[in-house]
Amino acid sequence: MTTVPPPLPYRVADAWAETADTRSIELVPAGEALAPFSPGQFAMIYAFGVGEVPISASALRGRHGGLVHTVRAVGAVSTALYRLRPGDTVGLSGPYGTGWDLESAAGHDVLVVAGGIGLAPLRPVVHTVLDRSAEYGRLAVVVGARTPVDLVFRDEIERWRGPARVEVTVDRPGPGWQGAVGVVTTLLDHLDLHPERTCALVCGPEVMMRHTARDLVTRGLVPHRVQVSLERNMHCATGHCGHCQLGPLLLCRDGPVVGYDRVADLLLVREL
Repeated sequence: MTTVPPPLPYRVADAWAETADTRSIELVPAGEALAPFSPGQFAMIYAFGVGEVPISASALRGRHGGLVHTVRAVGAVSTALYRLRPGDTVGLSGPYGTGWDLESAAGHDVLVVAGGIGLAPLRPVVHTVLDRSAEYGRLAVVVGARTPVDLVFRDEIERWRGPARVEVTVDRPGPGWQGAVGVVTTLLDHLDLHPERTCALVCGPEVMMRHTARDLVTRGLVPHRVQVSLERNMHCATGHCGHCQLGPLLLCRDGPVVGYDRVADLLLVREL
């Protein structure tokens, strides 16, 4: 049976707020370092005395050269991680799981569609495509959030405009909001999509991913060129506990990133 190795100590080099309940933490090794991560892979982060959770990397190299993870405070462990400050220590193991298949996307237009904190696992994709722009076609980034104040990486999103086509929408506008209102699929009409040469990468709430992937296939994208990240219920990182099971898939092991062609029917089964 595959087991998670003991975590290595990592020090918090930096930590900053993204929204009222979400923070990013940059972690650097306090000794031995983990193997390099690929965009879309996740780590098990251990808050000493509290527990551990699987979280995808939101940047592979931060300002201090470390891994960045973006955490929303929703439970005991994530709240403990949210409260970390520079100089604190956590345990880290990984990398685990499948990453975004950027190799097969080479030579294609890349469409990134994110809902809420689902932008975090996709952020390294945007970094990679922008850094290696000669290897890819056009980059489009579509982002949705509940409200304007729930948008993560807001300043960075603005910097992506120009090198990439960027569209942002919210469910409920706040004071001064001049942007789009509605679900992310409504923004797809704004894009000059060429389905035959586009690869789409989608992450967010499951209902959002299901509708977005189906919409993209309806527009002509072949299902295996639509990738989704299904991080739901990941728990042990190795797939042996069963929390992450989706039909025949164990998402800690077979995911979290999978082709829509493998999960289209599974996502339609109620309560699977």
